[in-house]
Amino acid sequence: MKKAVFPGSFDPITNGHVDVITRALPLFDEIIIAIGTNAEKKYMFSLEERKRFIEETFANEPKVKVDLYQGLTIDYCKEQNADFLLRGLRNPADFEFEKAIAHANRLVSGIETVFLLTAVDTSFISSSIVRDFIRNNGDYSLLVPKAVKK
Repeated sequence: MKKAVFPGSFDPITNGHVDVITRALPLFDEIIIAIGTNAEKKYMFSLEERKRFIEETFANEPKVKVDLYQGLTIDYCKEQNADFLLRGLRNPADFEFEKAIAHANRLVSGIETVFLLTAVDTSFISSSIVRDFIRNNGDYSLLVPKAVKK
């Protein structure tokens, strides 16, 4: 069974995330969207809200599971018997950052990282941009799945 973990804070999940997950579905038997928690970070949405957004977005996709985790992502992958990490790349800066993490993860755990380029029409979307729109009462409806829209 090919199982991948797609880790992130998903504060909130965006159409960019949805695009990467949807395009990865044919590659894996199961994708676990793993919401990481970081006590140092201040989140706009609660953990429960972020989990609900994702569960509602993928309610009709049996290959997608949603879970919460703390600690090292590679330790979580081992607990879940996942041999792959899934990551989306929007730009060269993402690639440089993710490449270093992928090399380290493979060296210490053997877990491979699979990169998918974001689609052209979602490559500019980030959770931080969405949060900025929300904070300033902007229209963010085209940036997120229906579950996130208020």
